[in-house]
Amino acid sequence: MAKPPLEPWYKPPAANESCALCGRLVPPSQRDEHHLVPKSKGGKEIAVLHRVCHRQLHALFNETQLAKEYSTVQALLANDDVRRFVDWVRTKPPGFYERTRRSATKR
Repeated sequence: MAKPPLEPWYKPPAANESCALCGRLVPPSQRDEHHLVPKSKGGKEIAVLHRVCHRQLHALFNETQLAKEYSTVQALLANDDVRRFVDWVRTKPPGFYERTRRSATKR
């Protein structure tokens, strides 16, 4: 049986890939793909992130905020909460993972 064709936006994991948010190397076990505009809002473009970086974004912002205000890596990095997180996580090893807590402002 033939495999279905891959989605046009899909790109296979590359060796030595860097996180678009923090810039650290992403081990395959910690690799997540973040839709810059959520799929539910019609987004197709993705950025490769560490799992901890990806979860932090979704803990801080809802899908509407991500689609309207934070649809680029530059816009995400301009946010003070994201910037503080990135400054902190850059000191951690590439395979670092910690449970993410939901932001009080998102509740």
